Amino acid sequence: MSAVLKEILKTDSIIRLIGNTPLIKLNKFPGLSTDKQIFIKAEWFNPGGSIKDRAALCMIEEGIKSGRLSRDKIIMDSSSGNTAIAYAMIGAALGFEVELVTPENINIERKKTLQAYGAKIIYSSPFEGSDGAILEARKLAKEYPDKYFMPDQYNNISNPLAHFKSTGPEIWEQTNGEVTHFISGIGTSGTVMGAGEFLKTKNSNIQVIGVQPDDPLHGLEGLKHIPSSIKPGIYDESRLDILFSANTEESYKIMEKLVNLEGMFVGHSGGAVVLSALKIINEVEQANIVCVIPDGGYRYLSGGVWW
Repeated sequence: MSAVLKEILKTDSIIRLIGNTPLIKLNKFPGLSTDKQIFIKAEWFNPGGSIKDRAALCMIEEGIKSGRLSRDKIIMDSSSGNTAIAYAMIGAALGFEVELVTPENINIERKKTLQAYGAKIIYSSPFEGSDGAILEARKLAKEYPDKYFMPDQYNNISNPLAHFKSTGPEIWEQTNGEVTHFISGIGTSGTVMGAGEFLKTKNSNIQVIGVQPDDPLHGLEGLKHIPSSIKPGIYDESRLDILFSANTEESYKIMEKLVNLEGMFVGHSGGAVVLSALKIINEVEQANIVCVIPDGGYRYLSGGVWW
């Protein structure tokens, strides 16, 4: 085992706080009852502020174990926000330089957070979104293979593996095996693919639901409209029981209700995921639905939703 890997496995590092997030029951939304329950997997409790901490750590650990990531290389990948922050946080904790390719129009909260962690930001076209950042990162990795370690979060099997090994088992244990529906947004798709696969191994009747925006021109940061985007290599729609398309405005309304009714300040995709859960509640007689909420709403304060 390398010295770097030993460093990663130190129990006193902040990265040891990744995972083991709480499961919180919703109480005040209409339609809920003892037979129809919705639980929130509160991923904003991760030290980097989002569920992406899990995948980023797993991909970095795999890079070190395989020898692809060494002290003389820079961690570089494309991200529109949360994974970028996860890389930057873990890089700062472990002493790796980090460069992130991100669309120029990401919000000020994310820019300032990345700068605070000491990461270098490489801007891609604001008109090409996350796909433009992906293409630019691939170009840099190809041109400078000795300089960069690119985890490639959209195609790295360690992304869903992180959720197969942690998110899924946590949900199974926290619900005492009584989860009936598992819902997660689709960005890289790592969460829904990995945790969904694990839960299916425990009970094949569990419904796995992926959530995407209902339109290519949407306002749900962190989610991909799959038909109009570069399809992640780790995504397999056949492994979903339901693919739900969420409307931006309706998702924003659920975000506001989560704050006003439950005191939960969540991000855009969190509203979309709970929106899908509320629609399922109206269609079934019994359900224990687990919704993965990837981040908190404080990362979207400048986006115009809250003013």
